[in-house]
Amino acid sequence: DTMGKRSKSSSGGTPPIAGLLKPAIGVAIALAGYYFMQGLQTEITRIDTSDELALREVFFGEGQGKNYVVLCSTPKPDSAKQPPVSSVFLDAQYEYGSASSNAEFVLLDCQHELPSGSTIAERFKVDLKKRPTILVSGKVGPPKQVPQKHLKTGAMLTKLLKGMLEPHAAKIENTKDLKSKCLNKAMCGLLLKGGKPEPYVKDAVSNLLGAYPDIQFASVDTTVLLLANLEEYLPEFETGQHRFVLFKKVSGGLDAGSNETEGSGRLVTSIVPLEDPSISYGAINTLIKKAKSGSSKPTKLPMLPSIKTRTKKLEEAERKKRERIRGQKDQARKKAQENQKPPSMFAENDGTPEGRRAERERRRQEHLKNQNIKPKTPEEIAEIERKRRERMEEEAKKWNVGGEDDMMDEGEPVGDGDENNIDFDDGDEEEYVDMDGGGDDEDEDVLDLD
Repeated sequence: DTMGKRSKSSSGGTPPIAGLLKPAIGVAIALAGYYFMQGLQTEITRIDTSDELALREVFFGEGQGKNYVVLCSTPKPDSAKQPPVSSVFLDAQYEYGSASSNAEFVLLDCQHELPSGSTIAERFKVDLKKRPTILVSGKVGPPKQVPQKHLKTGAMLTKLLKGMLEPHAAKIENTKDLKSKCLNKAMCGLLLKGGKPEPYVKDAVSNLLGAYPDIQFASVDTTVLLLANLEEYLPEFETGQHRFVLFKKVSGGLDAGSNETEGSGRLVTSIVPLEDPSISYGAINTLIKKAKSGSSKPTKLPMLPSIKTRTKKLEEAERKKRERIRGQKDQARKKAQENQKPPSMFAENDGTPEGRRAERERRRQEHLKNQNIKPKTPEEIAEIERKRRERMEEEAKKWNVGGEDDMMDEGEPVGDGDENNIDFDDGDEEEYVDMDGGGDDEDEDVLDLD
């Protein structure tokens, strides 16, 4: 009878300890194997402190121009008992160093004494008490110690290295940032965000960072900030619409100089705005190429832009500036079109009689100027008129051959005079023919009808 008995399979006893130890041992072996294989795959180079050229390459990027992530590690005399390498350093090397060529991970004895008498740590103000002691140096600049807050995990150090060593767009929040991070550069592309950037905009900027490492790129949120002395040259602000402008430094800089050195002078810059409303890699790439080749002429700014909080009052002031500048551009464009007309055309000749008269007068003045003919004085004009009348009188005398004395008096009959007069009866007299046939007989018979 099995009633009243508890089945062994249904009993709720605790699992044996041996069952928990096996997974724990497996995890420990896996971690040990991970770090062991990691150390085999990525051997860390130790910098020879006796090589001065190697030290200058690590400190200042001289030579190959690389960036370095340096772990301060002082070797011990016994090679068999070297100090352990930080796991944070190893994880960052595995995650960042193997996937990017922007930095090389090395070991360095920061307590080595330099020829100046100070140690490397003293020379670059490195606090060796903060462990692990990790520096970033090389092309990016002299050695700088990584703060402790970024050394908790390898992922945190990797994130910091990406921000420091990989090209990225600078964030502009005030006028000081704008001048130091953008305007003081030889060329700077500024993205004026009209809202949250879309993924394609981020991809375009990322590709531009790789394509143009010599150009500084930056971004500013124009939904809350306004760039005075610049907005009037750009398309008007619209929420959600991004804009882009390329700065090209003309002269000067931010270096004010000192008693020993001369300052760089007032900073002067110019702009090439992107007229295309769509922000894309192709449009910005074409803009940069035209600016570099000189085919696109930049506009020199009379005043440097400044960052201000966007308000309705400032927006209205910028709108009036934009209208004034647009009017100036229209006038300049109209004048250029007039100058491009052929020489035979005149701007005032609009087809009306007044326009044609003005065209004739212009041509006459142009002819006089080309022939170097000076206008005549009233005395010269009077003298020319007197000579003209004299010539007319001389010509008139030539046509009157007999003179006035040889002319006949008015009313004198032709034929009465001497033999010189014209005789119209210079032939024999004609015989009178009597058509009646009877002659002059007075005795002609008269027919009496009575």
